[in-house]
Amino acid sequence: MARPGSGLLVPVNGLGYPPQNLARVVVWEWLNEHGRWRPYSAAVCHHIENVLKGDARGTVVLGQVDAQLSPYVIDLQSMHQFRQDTGTMRPVQRNFYEPSSAPGKGVVWEWENDNGSWTPYDMEICVTIQNAYEKQHPWLDLTSLGFCYLIDFNSMSQTNRQSQRKRRLRRRMDLAYPLIMGSIPKSQSWPVGASSGQPCSCQQCILVNSTRAASNAILASQRRKLYGGTAGNNGATGTLTVVRQSNTFAGTSLWSPTSGSSGTNNNNISVGGGQAKAEQVQLPLSTANFPCSPVMPSLSSAHGHHALTINGQNNLNRPGTQRISMGTARGAIPPGVPALPVKNLTGSGPVHPALAGMTGILMCAAGLPVCLTRAPKPILHPPPINKSDMKPVPGINGMRRKTKKKHLRKGKNPEDVVRRYTERIKVVPDEDCTICMERLVMSSGYEGVLQHKGIKPELVGKLGKCGHMYHLLCLVAMYNNGNKDGSLQCPTCKTIYGEKTGTQPPGKMEYHVIPHCLPGYPDSKTIRIVYDIPAGIQTNEHPNPGKKFSARGFPRHCYLPDNEKGRKVLKLLIMAWDRRLIFTIGTSSTTGESDTVVWNEIHHKTEFGSNLTGHGYPDPNYLDNVLTELSAQGVGEDNLKD
Repeated sequence: MARPGSGLLVPVNGLGYPPQNLARVVVWEWLNEHGRWRPYSAAVCHHIENVLKGDARGTVVLGQVDAQLSPYVIDLQSMHQFRQDTGTMRPVQRNFYEPSSAPGKGVVWEWENDNGSWTPYDMEICVTIQNAYEKQHPWLDLTSLGFCYLIDFNSMSQTNRQSQRKRRLRRRMDLAYPLIMGSIPKSQSWPVGASSGQPCSCQQCILVNSTRAASNAILASQRRKLYGGTAGNNGATGTLTVVRQSNTFAGTSLWSPTSGSSGTNNNNISVGGGQAKAEQVQLPLSTANFPCSPVMPSLSSAHGHHALTINGQNNLNRPGTQRISMGTARGAIPPGVPALPVKNLTGSGPVHPALAGMTGILMCAAGLPVCLTRAPKPILHPPPINKSDMKPVPGINGMRRKTKKKHLRKGKNPEDVVRRYTERIKVVPDEDCTICMERLVMSSGYEGVLQHKGIKPELVGKLGKCGHMYHLLCLVAMYNNGNKDGSLQCPTCKTIYGEKTGTQPPGKMEYHVIPHCLPGYPDSKTIRIVYDIPAGIQTNEHPNPGKKFSARGFPRHCYLPDNEKGRKVLKLLIMAWDRRLIFTIGTSSTTGESDTVVWNEIHHKTEFGSNLTGHGYPDPNYLDNVLTELSAQGVGEDNLKD
């Protein structure tokens, strides 16, 4: 089905403008990590438009209109959203739709996610759905938009054509998006001012020009292909790596060399290096004044001279996510240039990324050398290890475990299980049964739905450990709806009765000691755990019996310190593996893929030599936290044999 009401985007200096005297609805959008443009809410778009009217090169503080967006600001000049607490940058765009389309009417279409909350569709999809809804089509196929979903307006549901999974969808009314009409002036190229005459030497212009140059260079170096070139005569130590702008988008090159020669000069600025020496941009820096014009003059130094032209027009509306940070570069850092250590997302490191970025910009403005590099990559694995160096874990027999099919006790009689862990109550209190929500003095809500000869609907029992009371028939219904492994779990306090088992697919678990230490444990070797689960077919205990399930990222390597507490955690993890509690089959919270093997609420450390992702070391609380998670699954320290 053809897509109606598609957005019209006319890029002009990073901002889109509709033709003159034509009414259009404005929707501002940001690019997520999956390459999809996600719309801001109508209230946020009104706020952005109000700021845009006052200053087309200004900054929009999103927290002023939406408290949940308090860390975010939008730079209208570079058309990027900046997160102040992490330094993350994402492109934004200004898109236009017909006034009669969904955003013009304030109509929002949403789908229900796994958490039970509602997520709005991308705006182009929302417009298409609303158009089909207004034409009273019974259904809509989104295949033409690149999605294998079928929208059914009669049942108000979305069906995945591949997995046949259904989700609810809804249509709600919200604030209409801002409407613009008439001639809109084009934004001026940055910076504003005459392009001729003597350079302005005021401190504000020096800071503004150097700030824009530094931020442009950072974004450009992380976006574009880099072409290396040696400038100067033989034996010269200075280099110039030129960054060229892709011709995919309108605009001239951000950096263009006009001349270049170099002598011995250690006063360099390295921008955007991180993976290889070829990715560095090295330029001599001086305290020369910058002019108030779109074109910067040559930057000169005492021993060398590179003339560069920097175009004020900023066409950085690119897909992908940028992160500005400074730290130890993998490439060579010019001698004599300080590198600012950066605080990463988990809190380690002395300098916050946003503060480090501003410090670097101010140092550039003052004529001081600074090295801006990419964030360090996580160290996921230890150095290569010979098999002879892998030793058994002290106090633990063997080095591997396997699970084949159902590694659990076969189903018990539901009545026997319920009676084993409860005692009958003769004097029933006047309170609710939290399973069926009927009063305990009344019959169970499962009366007529579920029948067991030995259990009458009005009978009430109390669980032995926690003392919570329920209809016995409700407990039977809850057991039948679970794993039927002979265990019960109180639905109120989660106390486990018996031995709880899970639905983990068949696989193997290996564990051994390697001769390397983890960050934070310099005096201990490391226990490495290797989980390996192949893809297969789901059984009756899984969400979609008979359907294939995937197993991404296996084998998975996890790490513990080889000390007393680390070995205790390993023993309990082995017990949890035997009870099939480590993994389950569900929907990945990382990729959104359904019918795949996922972790089952017992956290593991998968990062060996760093903690950039939050799944590594040092983490002084991890061992205590994972002991708590294991206990919540019924695998406590009291299960360990002396």
